[in-house]
Amino acid sequence: MGLLSVIVATVAAFAFGAAYYMILSKPWMAAAGIEVGADGKPVNAESPVPYIVSFICIILVAGMMRHSFALSGIDTFAKGLQSGLGVGLFFITPWIFINTGYSNRPWRLAVIDGGYATAAATIIGGVLTLF
Repeated sequence: MGLLSVIVATVAAFAFGAAYYMILSKPWMAAAGIEVGADGKPVNAESPVPYIVSFICIILVAGMMRHSFALSGIDTFAKGLQSGLGVGLFFITPWIFINTGYSNRPWRLAVIDGGYATAAATIIGGVLTLF
């Protein structure tokens, strides 16, 4: 069941990310400095590489969260949500802000990406406890 929970949590977080970034595509592309074509879409929109890499990275996060949850006795939906929120808000998002600051990129980018990281980790945390 462990592997299945990690895969389902990954798919849920990835699907949420698709919706999240579709809604925030214009401000995110502007903040990230993404080059867009005449159609308003990123010039690399046809490349599957970013999607594959992000899916693999989400699997890694979900797998490590599952391992940490098992060691910590996090076994209810409420604890999973709370722990996932903590991981996103207090581990991942601060690191995003560090990288944004040192790369001299707009803080709006860190807010958008940190918002996704926090919500996705919360989703992963909740889903992991359902199995």
